[in-house]
Amino acid sequence: MHLASVSLIVPDYDAAIAFYCDRMGFALVADIDQGHKRWVEVRPPGGGASLVLACADGPLQESAIGAQGAGRVWLFLQTDDFARDHARLTAAGVTFEEKPRVEAYGIVSVFRDVFGNRWDLIERR
Repeated sequence: MHLASVSLIVPDYDAAIAFYCDRMGFALVADIDQGHKRWVEVRPPGGGASLVLACADGPLQESAIGAQGAGRVWLFLQTDDFARDHARLTAAGVTFEEKPRVEAYGIVSVFRDVFGNRWDLIERR
């Protein structure tokens, strides 16, 4: 078994596709109209688990937008070239919360997506 996908609650499908695909470089894997909702799936350029973008439906789900990790970093984007990808994401308008730092496990910096989710960009040792 392997982790195939993680659901991410977003306010709008098209805004999420624009951010993850246009700014982050993710591939649009699926965008299927299901009548009352869409199945929208994006995957990072290097592969791995995809994000299923789930449009919030109602106040409870809307309150979870950007808060699925309860304020913690909960999404981890691994790279084989931190400097390259940090520069590319910064140029694309991604906002990093801190300067890159070296930890025992690798080089890392926290950023937020446009919905408030906290991510690590990490190059492991």
